[in-house]
Amino acid sequence: MKDKDYYVGMDKAHLIHPLTMPRTHREKGPRIITEGEGVMIRDIDGRTYIDGFSGLWCVTAGHGRPEITEAVRDQMERLAYHTSFFGIATPPSIELADRVLGLFPSSFGLGRVLFTCGGSETNETNIKFARLYYALQDRPEKHKIISLHYSYHGLSLGALSATGIFPFQWMFEPLTPGFVNMPAPYCYQCELDLEYPGCDVKCARMLEEVIEEEGAGTVAAFMAEPVIGSGGIIIPPKEYWPTIRSICDAHDVLMIMDEVVTGFGRLGEWFASTLFDVRPDMVSLAKGISSGYLPLGAAVMSDRIYDLIAEKLPDDLPIMHGFTYNNHPVCCAAALANVRLIEDEGLIENARETGAYLLERLEGLRKYRSVGDVRGLGLVAAVEFVADKDDRTQIEPPHAAPTAVCEKAWELGLYVRPMMEVVGLAPPLTIDRATIDRIVDILEASIQEMEKQFFG
Repeated sequence: MKDKDYYVGMDKAHLIHPLTMPRTHREKGPRIITEGEGVMIRDIDGRTYIDGFSGLWCVTAGHGRPEITEAVRDQMERLAYHTSFFGIATPPSIELADRVLGLFPSSFGLGRVLFTCGGSETNETNIKFARLYYALQDRPEKHKIISLHYSYHGLSLGALSATGIFPFQWMFEPLTPGFVNMPAPYCYQCELDLEYPGCDVKCARMLEEVIEEEGAGTVAAFMAEPVIGSGGIIIPPKEYWPTIRSICDAHDVLMIMDEVVTGFGRLGEWFASTLFDVRPDMVSLAKGISSGYLPLGAAVMSDRIYDLIAEKLPDDLPIMHGFTYNNHPVCCAAALANVRLIEDEGLIENARETGAYLLERLEGLRKYRSVGDVRGLGLVAAVEFVADKDDRTQIEPPHAAPTAVCEKAWELGLYVRPMMEVVGLAPPLTIDRATIDRIVDILEASIQEMEKQFFG
C-alpha cells in the first residue's frame, strides 16, 4: 500500500464522493478506511472506530467474514461473469432466488425476483414493472406512483422522483412526471399537527384522499419504506401499514415496500413486511442482502404480477428491461454465504435482543436539553435534537447539531451518521452489549460537547 500523502493527493485530484461538499473536501481531504473486522474499522493512520452505521446500512454480518470472501473467490474461479439476458442463468442466481423468496411467507405470493446492483436500480425496476402491469391491461394511464415526504428511494432519475427529501432533488429538475408525495407517519414532528393515537392514523388514511384526488384510474402503486431511513429513521404506528394495505386493495393499487434498509434482519425479523404482517405486492431489497461485500439488490414481485406480464406480452416482445449486471453470479454467491451467516449465527435474534438494549441505553440521553426524541426498532435507532422540547423547534442552523455530534463521535472512535436533525445508528447485527455501551458513552460525551457549542 502506498503512503497516506499519495492517497490523499490522488483522492483530492480525481475522486468524486457522493453526499460530500466539494470545497470542504478539497480543504480537509478524505477519511481513508483500510481495514475492517467485526464491528470495527481502521483508518490509514491505524486508528480504530466502531462502525455504528454498517458503512451505509449494509454490513449486516460484520466486516472481514472469510465465509463470504471464500464464496466469492470460489465462484470467480469457476465463472466470474455471464449475462442473464436471453434466458441465460448461473447456479448462484438460481439458488439465491429460491433462498430469498423462501424467506417470505408463502401466503404473500412473492414468487419472482430480478437481482440488480443496488437499491436505486431495484426501485427503478419495480416502478417500471408496476407500470407495465397496468399497461398490459390496456390501462397505460394507471401509471402514477404515490410516495412519502422524508422517503428515500435512490438517486437515479425515477427513484429520485419518488424520493421525498427536497435537497436530493434540488437542481436536478425536471423530475420524471407521474410521482406524487403525501405526509409521512412522523409522529414526533407530525406534518398534520395531530397527536397519536387520537389522530386515528390520519397520515395513512390520507392515501385514500390522494388516490381519489389523482383518480384511482391513474394510480399504479404506493411506494414507501416500512421504516423511513435517511429521512430521519421514522417508525410508523402499528396501525399504519394494515391501513395502507386495505386502501391499496380497495382501489386496485399495488403496494411496493422499499426494504433496502430494513431487509435481512435489521429490524429483528427477516423483513419489515413479516414483522408488520402485511403483504406487499413488490419488495425492493439491497444493502444487507450481501452485507455490502459486493453490489447487489433484488426486485421481488408477486406471481400475480409476473404471470400477467408473461401472459399479456406480445409473442414477439421480450421484457424490455434489464442491466448488464443483473443476476451477477459472484454477487449472488456472496449473498448466499451472507444469508447462511445470518441464519446460522442467529443474527436476527441478536438484532432483536441487542437492539432492545441499545434503545434502553439511548433512552438515558433524554436527560439532555437538546435530545427531543429517541426511537428505534431492532438495530436501527435515532436520537433527534431540538432547540426546545416543548415546541420541538430545530437547532439553528439546520442539521448543524447532529453533524457536530457525529464529528465529535468520530474523534472519540465512533462512526455514526447525521440525517436531517437526527443522529442515526445501524451497527452490524453481530454487535454485543459491551460495544453498545461504548457507543452510548461516546454519544453522551459528544452530545455534551455539542451542547456547549450551541447552548453555552
